[in-house]
Amino acid sequence: MHTPAAKVSGYVVLMIVQIIFLVLFWLFVRYEKTVLPLAIDAEDAGSANEHVSKYPQFQDIQVMIFIGFGFLMTFLRKYGYSATGFTLFMAALVVQWAVLMKGFLHMEGGRISLSLENIIDADIAAAVPLISMGALLGRTTPIQLLCMSIFEVALFAANEYLALHVLSICDCGGSITVHAFGAYFGLAVALMLRPAGDQNEAGKLEGASYTSDIFAMIGTTFLWVYWPSFNSVLADGAGGERAILNTFLSLAAATVTTFVVSALVSHENKLDMVHVQNSTLAGGVAVGTVCNLLLGAHGAVLIGIIAGTVSVLGYRYLTPWMTANLRLHDTCGVHNLHGMPALISAIASAIYASMATVGEYQSELQDIFPAMVGSNGTETKIMGGLGRNATSQAGYQLFGIAVTLLIAIGGGILTGGALKYASFRNLKKDEHHQDEHYWEVPAAESKEEYELEKVDELLL
Repeated sequence: MHTPAAKVSGYVVLMIVQIIFLVLFWLFVRYEKTVLPLAIDAEDAGSANEHVSKYPQFQDIQVMIFIGFGFLMTFLRKYGYSATGFTLFMAALVVQWAVLMKGFLHMEGGRISLSLENIIDADIAAAVPLISMGALLGRTTPIQLLCMSIFEVALFAANEYLALHVLSICDCGGSITVHAFGAYFGLAVALMLRPAGDQNEAGKLEGASYTSDIFAMIGTTFLWVYWPSFNSVLADGAGGERAILNTFLSLAAATVTTFVVSALVSHENKLDMVHVQNSTLAGGVAVGTVCNLLLGAHGAVLIGIIAGTVSVLGYRYLTPWMTANLRLHDTCGVHNLHGMPALISAIASAIYASMATVGEYQSELQDIFPAMVGSNGTETKIMGGLGRNATSQAGYQLFGIAVTLLIAIGGGILTGGALKYASFRNLKKDEHHQDEHYWEVPAAESKEEYELEKVDELLL
């Protein structure tokens, strides 16, 4: 059991980290000139107005991160406080750290510029450790989550810079750099923290109740409604509107497909709430990388159908297989919601990149596939410098997902090893998936839940 002294020391560490952030912000971060009360030219004024115009989408992403992710993870019947509370804690921590880490890679004059766009980027980065947290939900301590987040965001920022600015891949909705990275990093950590062979069975509290599943559906609904903003916020002009349209159609197709496939593969052909909570969102992930491309309505719908099918089959067959054969517990099934749909998105990006031409995209080619545009603004057909042809760009898209997987899995293994074998306290199996260790839970509530669990056991 946790001693009071150990808990206090853990929270002291958290406060020290926040103070370190304070010092780093004081030393390096300055407001961007467009938000300062100084005379600015027309170009800077236009830039400032553009940033402010993204505030509604910024609010949408805030809702996704703090409400959508938090409530989606409340399906565990005695882990609701931790699911929502630790989501709030981790997101607030990671947003600050992401501003710093991503800023260090784009410093000018030894200073990090701060604008609404930086905060939006940081909010998106907060999704990465929250996705990883889903794979580990209920099996880690707050201090372990802190350490994982610090290392993961630093590695994520470096990988994103490599993918977008060095390899110059297209990843508008972050399916490669955000979803794939977060999913496979979390799975690698979970693999390192897996229980001993004789403790492979699911914990007694690793399950949902009728009420907790309803709360989780609140998270699903918020994520579903606001996902088009997540995918489109970094796109400009017509590409931004295409991202909204393609994301919505893909989500809709994935949702319909999820209901159908779930009924076909589940016991007694009844709908499975796990599928509805998660696989309905797979279309948003699968279309992310290509959401601003010229998919056509049929292309977006096809991607959604494929994603919904693969996600449901993953929950029904692959997750139990991974648990039984690899002893890999993926509590929220992030491999099925984020991992495999992200791979679908990467493959789709290679297909559509191979067909991209300057005649089709016109001036937008510079923003979507900058490495395919020569210095004179025309499509290049030769390799060398930044000039790539469409086939080469498709290869870079696949190379980008391969590098992301390598960095995510390698980083996750190292992080998981550190969390397991360093001086961190690991939760015992009978401590998994319950709030009582870190939260003040009303005594009456605990007794009522205990009695309901006994009734459920008798009914089963």
